[in-house]
Amino acid sequence: MAGEGEEALAAFVALHGAALRASRVPTQYWESLSRKLRGEIFDAGDYFGIMQVEEVDEEEEVDEEMEEQFKKKPNPGNGPCFKVIVTNENGLQASNPDSVFLVDHAWTFRVEHARHQLRHVPGLLHRMANLMGIPFHGEIPDEGSIEHVLQEMWKYSQTYQLSQGTAEEKVPVWYIMDEFGSRIQHSDQPSFAAAPLFYMPQQIAYTVLWPLRDLETGDEVTRDYAHGETDRLIRKCVLLPWVPELLDVSSSTPEPPDEHYQAILAENKEKLPVAINPPVYAKDKVFKVFTDIPQVLNSLTHPRFVFTDNEGEADILYNFSHFKDYRKLSEERPEVMVNQFPCENLVTVKDCLASIARRAGGPDGPRWLPRTFNLKTELPQFISCFQQRDRRGEDNHWICKPWNLARSLDTHITNNLNSIIRHRESSPKVVCKYIEEPVLFEREDVGLVKFDVRYVVLLRSVQPLRLHSYDVFWLRFSNRVFSLDDLDDYEKHFTVMNYVPGATLKQVHCEDFIPLFEKQYPEYPWTTVQASIFEAFAELFQVATSKPAPLGICNYPSSRAIYAIDLMLKWDTSRDGKRIMQPQILEVNFNPDCDRACKYHPTFFNDVFSTLFLDETDNCHVTRIV
Repeated sequence: MAGEGEEALAAFVALHGAALRASRVPTQYWESLSRKLRGEIFDAGDYFGIMQVEEVDEEEEVDEEMEEQFKKKPNPGNGPCFKVIVTNENGLQASNPDSVFLVDHAWTFRVEHARHQLRHVPGLLHRMANLMGIPFHGEIPDEGSIEHVLQEMWKYSQTYQLSQGTAEEKVPVWYIMDEFGSRIQHSDQPSFAAAPLFYMPQQIAYTVLWPLRDLETGDEVTRDYAHGETDRLIRKCVLLPWVPELLDVSSSTPEPPDEHYQAILAENKEKLPVAINPPVYAKDKVFKVFTDIPQVLNSLTHPRFVFTDNEGEADILYNFSHFKDYRKLSEERPEVMVNQFPCENLVTVKDCLASIARRAGGPDGPRWLPRTFNLKTELPQFISCFQQRDRRGEDNHWICKPWNLARSLDTHITNNLNSIIRHRESSPKVVCKYIEEPVLFEREDVGLVKFDVRYVVLLRSVQPLRLHSYDVFWLRFSNRVFSLDDLDDYEKHFTVMNYVPGATLKQVHCEDFIPLFEKQYPEYPWTTVQASIFEAFAELFQVATSKPAPLGICNYPSSRAIYAIDLMLKWDTSRDGKRIMQPQILEVNFNPDCDRACKYHPTFFNDVFSTLFLDETDNCHVTRIV
């Protein structure tokens, strides 16, 4: 039997050891934890009880210190106050290897599915309302109760992420512990630690609970809701959902110091090139291209370019994935051109884009970028900004985006401060001011909807700065009439429909769009709108290349690049009081999907390669921006 147990433990550790170490679950509990998981043993009821705390009668004399402590205890939700205490008559010894407990999860969800589940999963709304102390009467889910749960759930939700699978499967998962786990209160000096564990054999997540010290009968079970945060101000920010208060800090966000960019370079493991002289090529040279991008292989037909399967003999490396070792390339093959720039992540990663943009617009950023905060490094400033806007009665809708995910994955629109604070725990995110007054487009079949515009820009060199735009732009439309409600209605608030099963994908080509747009907005000719868009692009790349690497995009003479810039237009007021359409850059995409470009414009990659690698723009569909 002992052999079997050892075998089972070894298998358990092989599967879960890394996760347990990351969560700092002491090894003394692993064997017991393995046994409890295999046998689905939920024995917390033998050791703990839930106690309802009565409101203290004002006339009764109470110890002032006790009353202060009571006031400080954040109890999630609005209902009665509960706490969990040790009820076992022998107490609980931290040294006992069996002192580890499983907590079940009452609800597991991804944020975009939460409303649908509350509507349709039998009994879920009733259970969540009870758990959160929200009055709920009757059997049929009503929208008011659903909305109330969606607002309150951020005081109860915890999160984890799967480390393997598709991009969709890696989107953070949120969960609410059962009534026992959800009633464990916060303490800055917690008696227990808790961490989620995804149990592979059952494909189910549980919360693991273990003591941090010995407890006697009657002692309270608490955990630290701001676990891992040591900075006092950040702890205060992270605990705001349970302990609301006004932050007395500035909302100003100056550009981060140089060390910030040095750290990003080190984290990306990118090696900067040595200085080289700009290579000179024969006028009639035919360039050998090594690429793993099917669209290039299928579309590039220009006679000055031929493909090779041998990377070592290539003149041009046109890679889909990120190139890292520019030092080696610059030392060994400086004449080989590459379709990327060192440090281009300063424009293609959302938090970096916001940082460098402040060179143009000061601490609040330029007019062409929505006000953006890095939730990892600028949480207090964001909360201060949110609270100031709230006091002034200004619109407070924001959009939370991962630093580096595409296709609107794990992107959420909300006016709930608690939601934004908690989203910081799931994955690195920025929060941007949501465009509350976008320029809309009248779809005959729907009405006034949001739309965004994608331009493809070609960066030929950094010094001197040479930037072109492809003459065709692409449009994407929402499928429902825009209004500032139903914030989780994807087809109302988002425009990327390619990946939504069953969604209509409205396509309008730019040459058809321009007359329709000018008919709807006769005072705003597209040439004027596009001029302001190109001004924004020019300013973005001017500030992105204004400092040496790693503070700016690296001036490497053998680099070339193509980026897709997604933008919207919003209504704004110019400095002389006129109503204007202000471009808002949403993101800059590295190596964009050019499928539509190739499909409708067969010369697309011939034009791109001529512009970038031959310096020939005659007869190419490009416009010089800088």
